[in-house]
Amino acid sequence: MNTRYVIARSESAGVFAGTVESRPSETSIILTNARRLWYWDGAASLSQIALSGVTKPDNCKFPTEVPRVELLRVCEVLDVTPEAQANISSVPIWSK
Repeated sequence: MNTRYVIARSESAGVFAGTVESRPSETSIILTNARRLWYWDGAASLSQIALSGVTKPDNCKFPTEVPRVELLRVCEVLDVTPEAQANISSVPIWSK
């Protein structure tokens, strides 16, 4: 079972953090238990989030996890440290 946790940026669907299920092609990825990183505060970039997470979790807008998402036109995939994964998971679920 794959346990690689990543942040994946798609050209059209935005940014998601989740566990890699597979990479069907060079430009697509399937993630499980994935959260969309819709808006963040307390990090300068996705690279910083992947390394250490965010410093202002209450200001972030990360909706609830979805069981599975297939992202097309993926242009960036960043490995996430265990510390950053725990931080992303601790961000309160944003909803309207």
